[in-house]
Order: sequence, then structure tokens, then C-alpha cells
Amino acid sequence: MLLFSTILDISGSMTKDDFIKLVIEWNRKSPYPENVIPGIGWNGERSVRYGNDSLWLGIEEYRSRNIIAVRFEKRDERGAVWDTDYVMNFSLRKMAVRLERSYTEDALGSDQKFATPHFISMLIDRGYLEKDCDLPVQREPRRIDEGGLGTAADVINGKARYRLPVVFVSSTVFDEDPVDADFLASRLKGVAHVLVQQSSGTNAALREATGGKAEENGAIGIYYPDGRGHQRFAGRSVQGRDQALSDRAARAVIQYASARMTDALFTWQGVSNAILRDRLGSSIKARLDAEQAKKSAEDEYAKLAGSLSEEERKIREQALADAKAESDEILESVDEELKRLEKQVAELTHTNEALAAENQGLKAKLDSRGQEPVLMAGDEKEFYPGEIKDLLLAVLSDALDGIGQKTRRHDVVEDIIRNNDYLKLSEQKADRIRPVLRNYDGMSAKTMQELKRLGFVITGDGKHYKVTYYGDGRYQLAFSKTPSDSRTGKNCAQELIKLVF
Repeated sequence: MLLFSTILDISGSMTKDDFIKLVIEWNRKSPYPENVIPGIGWNGERSVRYGNDSLWLGIEEYRSRNIIAVRFEKRDERGAVWDTDYVMNFSLRKMAVRLERSYTEDALGSDQKFATPHFISMLIDRGYLEKDCDLPVQREPRRIDEGGLGTAADVINGKARYRLPVVFVSSTVFDEDPVDADFLASRLKGVAHVLVQQSSGTNAALREATGGKAEENGAIGIYYPDGRGHQRFAGRSVQGRDQALSDRAARAVIQYASARMTDALFTWQGVSNAILRDRLGSSIKARLDAEQAKKSAEDEYAKLAGSLSEEERKIREQALADAKAESDEILESVDEELKRLEKQVAELTHTNEALAAENQGLKAKLDSRGQEPVLMAGDEKEFYPGEIKDLLLAVLSDALDGIGQKTRRHDVVEDIIRNNDYLKLSEQKADRIRPVLRNYDGMSAKTMQELKRLGFVITGDGKHYKVTYYGDGRYQLAFSKTPSDSRTGKNCAQELIKLVF
């Protein structure tokens, strides 16, 4: 499955040797020792492979198209196969960077998280990346103050079209970044520009310049370069940086970049296939030439045979036999090469078809979710893994008893519950709340510890404690520090359960 893909404009200062040396340096300086291939001693080869079957780095040059392709492959102990490809077209001065993950037959579950290739940072640091119009490709956000409002307004109004998407991060009402903008820009290096509003004080000016279209109050807008329009992710009132908001914006950009069509010669498989087909064509030509030479020699001998003496005829026959033997040897060698190349082409073609089918299926699934989803994720952040899905299934489960059986509505709701692995997480948390607060007579250390384990933030406020669910001020309840009613704990437990579970 394709996880990451981008195509970058490369400056004329990068040579073929620079490219290969940079890739080798990228591997040698990897912060993960298990990814480093030992003993790479590059001596200028343009077609070479280092490593073993589970960890290798391959370099191939496609001379006729002025392309060098590099693949780094790692097979981990869980059966996941990670392929990182760098394909540089020196005629077009463009480089494709791709990361794919697939699985062996005996693969176990694998974490789907990945990092944007550090190689892009190396390209930035060495000055190899060309500007995208007037914006440099960088891994830091561009801070927008009053002097930069024109750039932001042009993007929002659609007057400025960059090759890469532009992510506009608006300031909160407290003049703070709603997300970790530095981390977001680093995560999207090479696939998007990140513009960050310096202060909400420029809201009025931006509003006027864009006709009220600019994001405000911590919202994030993604402006795409191909006329697709833009996506908006609303900011929310949460304490600290909103990681879920950052993740949603980053995921949208990376999915957009990965879904774009890529020419086959910007992929390792495409370049390898093209090289093999060229070699196959050369081998076929060599075989035809050998057969023609053999036939010409036989025809020439037939013409001369009648005019030769016995001795000359024996000499000619021996020479012809030697020539035929040499020709047969060449033909046999060429035939073996043809079989080998044809097998490789067939294997690569099969691999490409399988990957294409996988990507087509995944794309269809994503497209169907985007158009007619059963459930579409909104702007709410999950406080713990699976929370939102569990709450929705809880609501459906509670509602099921009130729906008449043998009806379409009952069958559909029951089918969704049955096929979505309802774990009753919120119900389990509610069951833990009740005994914690049953005999509440003040916020003891044990009670406070148990509530914190369930995700509550507890602060003192005069005669009360403020109990806030995951720090979100929308879900807050006051607990008396010195309750006088013996039912206080049960009542508080019931109110908390109703509020957040």
C-alpha cells in the first residue's frame, strides 16, 4: 500500500554522483541501527545492490531516459515489507519520493504509523530543492504577520496557485497556535507549505481581503493546487495543542499527495521494467543477428561448394562447422538470457498488477467513504482509542430495543452493531466510576488517582473541586470538598456518567 508520495523539483546543481552519495549517506546516518546496511563501498557503479534479502539498497540507471532509481527495502520480523524509493529524472530535474508497505504471507499485525522520509530534509539542507513559485520548500512553517497577508489572501482567494497544497493555520483568540505548527510543517515537508497566522489581530484585515473566507479562531484550511478547492477543519476549545486536529490536516494532505497519478518512470518498478524490456529487446536483436549470420554463411558455402577442390571443400566445411558451433553457442546463451529476462518481466508485471489491484481496491474503499459513508468522522477528538465509535455503537445498541423487530431499520442497526466489534468501552468506564464515588466524603488521594486513571483532570476552586474530562471545559463537574449529603457520591457518579459516557 502506498503510504507517501511526492515529486520535487531539483536544482541543476545536483549531479548523478551527488544523488547516489546522498542516498548512501542517508542510509549510513540513519538513527535506527537496524536500517543501516553495513559495508557499502560505492565505487561509482550505476547498477549495483547492497545488503541481503531482508535489508537491501539497489541502484539502477536507465541511461536512455537519463534516470537513476534507488530502492531501499526492509522486511521486519512481523512480516511487513517497507520500500522507500527515490527516482531522479535528470532531464526533467524532478525527483519522486515514495514509501510503500506490503506484507509477506506470514505477516503479523503491524503499526501503520510512519515518518516522512528524512531524505527530504537532507535535500532541503543541501539546497537541492527549487522554490515553488515564490515559496521555498522547507520544513518550518511560514509565519504570516501584517506584511505577509497578501500571500495568505492570494492563496485563500485562489489567485496564487502553487504546485504543492498550502495549509493555512489560523491563530486562536488567545494568539496561540492551535496545533504544534513546527511539527506539522516538519511532517508535511515536501508535500505542502504551512502558513501560520501570527496573531488574531490580523483577522479583520484578512476578512476584508478574502471576503470573509479566511479561517479564524484556530481553524485550519487546506488549499489545493488543482482546482479541487479546499478543506476546512474547525478549531476547538481544548487545553494545549490539539494533536487530533493536526493529525487530520496532515492525513488529508498526505492522502491527496499519494492519490495523484504518477508516471511509471517515476517508480522503481516502472524503471526496472523499462530497463528489462530494453535488455530483452537487445537480446532478441542479438539472436536475430546470430541467426542471420549463420544463414548467410550457409548460403555462401552452398554457392562455392561446386567450384572448390576437395581440400578447399574440407577447409570450408570445417570453418563452417566452427562458425555454426560458435553461432549455436551464442544462440543458446541468448536464449537463456531471453528466458531469464522474460521471467523477470513477467514477475514484475504480476507484481505491478497485484499492487495496482490493491491500490484500486483501497482507493475505491476510501472514495466510497468520502461520498456515501455509513459514519463520517467529524471534528471531535477521540479522548482514547475507539471512544467515538464505541459511543455511537452504545447509542445504537440502546435504541435497538425501541425499534420494531422484523423491520428494515432494526435489521440495518443490528447489522452495524454486529459487524463493528462493539466493545462497550464507555459502559466499562461507567462501571468503574460507581464504586469510586459510592462513599465519597471528600477527594481522597485514592479517589483522585482513580479518577485520573479514567481521564479526569482535577483542580481545586474554593469550596469545590473541578473535575474535567480530559481537560475539555465542555465536560466539567463541581465536587464539594466537604459534602454533607451521604448521596453526594452516587449523584456525582450518575452526573459524570450522563455527561461523558
